[in-house]
Amino acid sequence: MQAGKKDTVYQITLAGFLITILGAVFFSTKAIMVKLVFKSTGVDALTLLSLRMLFSLPFYLVAAWIGAKKESAVSLSSRQWFFLSLLGIFGYYLSSLFDFIGLQYVSAGLERLILFLYPTFSVLINTIIYKTKLNKTQIIALLLTYLGIGVAYFGEMKIDTGNPNFYYGSFMIFLCAITYSFYLVGTGRMIPKIGVTRYTAYAMLSATAGIFIHFLLARNIQNIQFSATLIWYSIALAIVATVLPSFMMSNGMKRIGSNNVSIITSIGPVSTIIQAHFFLGEKIILPQMIGTALVIVGVLLIGWQSKQKTS
Repeated sequence: MQAGKKDTVYQITLAGFLITILGAVFFSTKAIMVKLVFKSTGVDALTLLSLRMLFSLPFYLVAAWIGAKKESAVSLSSRQWFFLSLLGIFGYYLSSLFDFIGLQYVSAGLERLILFLYPTFSVLINTIIYKTKLNKTQIIALLLTYLGIGVAYFGEMKIDTGNPNFYYGSFMIFLCAITYSFYLVGTGRMIPKIGVTRYTAYAMLSATAGIFIHFLLARNIQNIQFSATLIWYSIALAIVATVLPSFMMSNGMKRIGSNNVSIITSIGPVSTIIQAHFFLGEKIILPQMIGTALVIVGVLLIGWQSKQKTS
């Protein structure tokens, strides 16, 4: 087995498939909660992101302690510490900040569609830098899911172009997709060496440190208008849309590899569009329905492969 081709030999287990898809659904609730809290409280993106990470912090501190005890057989090198911290900053500081800013100007459904360009970027990074190869199932699934996302995205554009900040918000989400793709690829490479619990905890702690420093430099805590609504939404963002899915996604990458995780998580736009309709009143248009159907077919194709390999 060649070290440079690890992703090509990952088997897609049923457990890995289910953990990944559930994590993607949990992540998809983030856009809904963020839009609701913006509407209810008027809080700015950086403050909300800081509160989200503040309430996430205790969970990652405990996870870091547990991970250090269970996975301490291999000490981290200075190089590993550097890349782990860098990936955390890319994945949950920069990408989250770009995402929260973009959500102020675009719909939750459109946010998720733009954001899910990141599997394409992740696959390109893997194939160009690490020389991995895609199998036929992955190629077909990618074509189906991204055709679906493209159809839905252009349909959504016809609705939201009256918004003067539409393109700025879209660009922020696009930057989020780019930064998150680097995190995703790096995660797939580092988890086998570091361990799921320790990697996830340390990466998130690095991101939290970056967010807190940014907040202290740019905001004054005394200016935050605290309310029960803001606190409860921040707690929900921390647990449901951050802590649980971050560990699920990392575990999924360990089980089935980053390329397969990238494809399976294409279910995210479907979940967000449905939730946005019921909780935010966003319209579901025909291009969205067509695109959603194509995405579902692509995801089910991966699920079918999972069943074949585990039967």
